[in-house]
Amino acid sequence: MTTIPTFGSVQVGDAIPSFETPPLSRLTLALYCGASGDHNPIHVDIDFVKAAGMPDVIAHGMLSMAWLARVLTNWVPQTALREYGVRFAAMTQVGERITCAGKVVEKFERAGERCVRLELSTTNADGQIKLAGDAVVALA
Repeated sequence: MTTIPTFGSVQVGDAIPSFETPPLSRLTLALYCGASGDHNPIHVDIDFVKAAGMPDVIAHGMLSMAWLARVLTNWVPQTALREYGVRFAAMTQVGERITCAGKVVEKFERAGERCVRLELSTTNADGQIKLAGDAVVALA
């Protein structure tokens, strides 16, 4: 069982536990299309993307954002999340393994809650940032 962090147990600069996805597969993209309702051909239709000058289909931005949110909910309960946002920096390609990571960059109190601000990112095996973001989490 994982121990839920407390405000006193974390310091600015601490990394939260990261994780790596399996290689992105076409099956994952097809399943995400069905689950999300996002059937944009850029994510599943190889003929469409080749006609557009791209080498292959790409991951949904919201799929990548969900992976990154999972690094948060692996660390704290979902009810502790107060803010979460990302900037899409690069396309995630079929076959890439994505590392989702975060670190504490600020501790503060707001509206009677003790909170930490986290800097978040997803990167591929070459270290290319795919998403950059931040989150605010309330800790006991």
